[in-house]
Amino acid sequence: MYHPMGVYSNTVSFAQYRICGELPGEERFSWLSTALSGRIFKSIEQSAEEQTEGWTCTDRPDDPDFTGADDFWRDRYLFFTYRRDQRRIPAALLKAHIGRAEGEFLAKRPEFKRPPKREREEMLERVKLSLLTRALPSPSTVDLVWQQDDGLLTLFSASAKAMERFEELFGKSFENQRPQLIYPYARALALLNESDQERLAALNQAGSESALDEIQNNRWLGEEFLLWLLQGGLEGGGFRVNVPGRYAQGTSFNAWIDDRIQLLGASEAGPQKVAVSGSQDRYLEARSALKSGKAINSAAVYMEMDELQWRFVLNAELFTFGSFKCPPVKVEREGAEQLPERESAFYERMYLLEAGLQLFDSLLLSYLKERLGEGWDERLKAIHAWLEAE
Repeated sequence: MYHPMGVYSNTVSFAQYRICGELPGEERFSWLSTALSGRIFKSIEQSAEEQTEGWTCTDRPDDPDFTGADDFWRDRYLFFTYRRDQRRIPAALLKAHIGRAEGEFLAKRPEFKRPPKREREEMLERVKLSLLTRALPSPSTVDLVWQQDDGLLTLFSASAKAMERFEELFGKSFENQRPQLIYPYARALALLNESDQERLAALNQAGSESALDEIQNNRWLGEEFLLWLLQGGLEGGGFRVNVPGRYAQGTSFNAWIDDRIQLLGASEAGPQKVAVSGSQDRYLEARSALKSGKAINSAAVYMEMDELQWRFVLNAELFTFGSFKCPPVKVEREGAEQLPERESAFYERMYLLEAGLQLFDSLLLSYLKERLGEGWDERLKAIHAWLEAE
């Protein structure tokens, strides 16, 4: 079965993790195969169970088997899928069947005006079980790609629930391995040299080294980065590749924010959101919101090199990537006999994804260099002047 979404899709949402923990030096395939097989997905179609979850093969989500390297290993990439199946009973349907069961009970026991509490509880369980056995489970899958040598894992979902479930199952499956979300402060530290790391640490507003603390108390970093890009992209300044990756250092590219901007601010009545959509010229509405004290919570970022374009919605708080659209890759035919074609599509997809992330990291590093350098005060003046301009 060809897996149509996730890693193969031209447009994906994803979060990235750093996997902390020492990997086995030998017998790694055996270790991986055992870990994945220990939490393998098991179907509940022939049972009355309400839900199930586990690992499955990306190319064969209905037939998980991790006994062969080809099932989940391509070059430096491990790729497999988190699958969760759940039976859902519509609330209106459950209510109707409960009402019918209560009516049947009262018809036989006219001395009661309503069923006793214990009987109602047992009735609910019987009705629910009956409906569950007749309902097909609804599947949901999330692909992931793990580059073990780099300690980098890409989870192809930006859903908070999917991320939480993945983190829990991963921790149960791989002993001594812990996934750590690459949030703004962590991503920034990884790009900087030692002296710049110390400068950034001086701006760290977290009171501890916990991930949650560093995320919540350093929201300014993602918000300020998007403000910097908003003003810089509008001014027409080009950017250059400055981190290792698919493209050579110094290669020029363009980047800007357009189409969708969400701003967030606090008030006595609670959080206030402003959404700006559509192609922008002078960003008058966004600038007005920024001047009133709101900050950019998320924005659609465009990056362009030659004829290639990447587009995504960046979450400023977590640095998750929504609707990340790469230059298209198409698999013309499907079916098991086309495995080489799927492999080709996989490698091309990963190439373009990594190329886009190289450009993004280059943007972030350019901002950090300016933010931590002596010229930041002048840049701030330029940003404020732009905000105030008519």
